[in-house]
Amino acid sequence: MSQPMKEKIILRVISKFLIPYILLFALYVQWHGDFGPGGGFQAGVIFAAGFILYALIFSVKTVRDIIPPYATRALLAIGVLLYGGVGVAGILMGGKFLDYNVLGSTPTGGQHIGILLVELGVGITVASAMITIFCTFAGRAEDKEEDRR
Repeated sequence: MSQPMKEKIILRVISKFLIPYILLFALYVQWHGDFGPGGGFQAGVIFAAGFILYALIFSVKTVRDIIPPYATRALLAIGVLLYGGVGVAGILMGGKFLDYNVLGSTPTGGQHIGILLVELGVGITVASAMITIFCTFAGRAEDKEEDRR
């Protein structure tokens, strides 16, 4: 029989050490995305992977205590609103939807601001969606396992 996760001390210690670096790398990918490979989607996946690793090692209930379902749902909405808000801001400032040129004092500055905000919205949405989906399905499996005991 396999050991319960609470008895696998090496996995617990190593994951506690690695998860902050995973989250830090996600932030690097997020903010470096407009200068090179990376961006919101990739950063969101990496960020969610850190929380999913935590859930796999320490339980979904622990992750739900850290980020409750209402918080991930709110972040889902915030990310989509940020993305759409940048597009609407372009229209309100005299451009087209997602026309970043009008967002800054110069077209290059506007492009930089627009890309950063859109990628942030994408990153927040992707991370929140992955965490929500994982916790929903893995939480059901955990609940069924507890019912069997």
